[in-house]
Amino acid sequence: MSASTTTQKGPLAAQLAALSMPAVLFTVAMIAFPFCYTIWLSFQSISPTGMTRFEGVGNYVRMVGDDQFWNGIYVTAYLYLLSLFLQLVLGTALALLLFRAKKLPGIIRSLFISPFMMPPVVAGMMWLVILDPSLGAANYILTSLGLPPSAWLASPGFVVPTLALIDTWQWTPYVALIVLGGLQSLPPSVYEAAEIDGASRFRIFYRITLPLLLPTLVTATVLRSVDLLRFFDLIYITTQGGPANASTTLNIYGFRTGFEFFQLGYASALMVTLSVIVLGTVLVLNRLRNTVAW
Repeated sequence: MSASTTTQKGPLAAQLAALSMPAVLFTVAMIAFPFCYTIWLSFQSISPTGMTRFEGVGNYVRMVGDDQFWNGIYVTAYLYLLSLFLQLVLGTALALLLFRAKKLPGIIRSLFISPFMMPPVVAGMMWLVILDPSLGAANYILTSLGLPPSAWLASPGFVVPTLALIDTWQWTPYVALIVLGGLQSLPPSVYEAAEIDGASRFRIFYRITLPLLLPTLVTATVLRSVDLLRFFDLIYITTQGGPANASTTLNIYGFRTGFEFFQLGYASALMVTLSVIVLGTVLVLNRLRNTVAW
């Protein structure tokens, strides 16, 4: 490369950086300002009339003794782990099916991935009708098979698994697409060597496919973790945290505290705590992804 070309690229790069700087600053401000303002609110005590008093770490101390906070942590973790496990297992199985069924018609493939393209509000309203204890199709199918009907979303012991199943129905195809991309990038020579050695399909999957897919699976875990840890829309549409706070995640609890009981300072502290949990989980998973990368 000549010196003149290098000289020309220098001013051009500086001009491009200058032109993009306003957009970069605007984006950073749109992200940083709400987060910093929420942190500031978390140290305040704000009355419904708008009176503000500095609380210090009082809101965070209050969380330690708040049973509803620990219930929100438990429900969030339970829903996160159950949904993530189901989506990874079923998503991997669906990806393997799509990978092997190369001659599957395009319309069938489109139907497989259509649920996650549906807005969560629409999905929630649809499942409310399906799971209605009196008129829903789910209980009609159970009774037709001679099984007892279920309360589904109205049962404190079954509401979280039901929400996990709904979210799994919607987002398993998304995980499947990620895993399918990983499958298509695997080197075929490894499989050819395994088949020559006479390895069974299960052994090939367990010894070759699964280890090579680990970086892809961790990527899918990161992407789903961000959504699952701040689970909100589907719960608010279907149960609003009920029955008896059985589906009140930390996000739902923070929303109700802030916008129903007008305790904005305490609600901000709850949301800051949730943000730290999400950020910490993503950082741990990213480090895991770097460990298993090949």
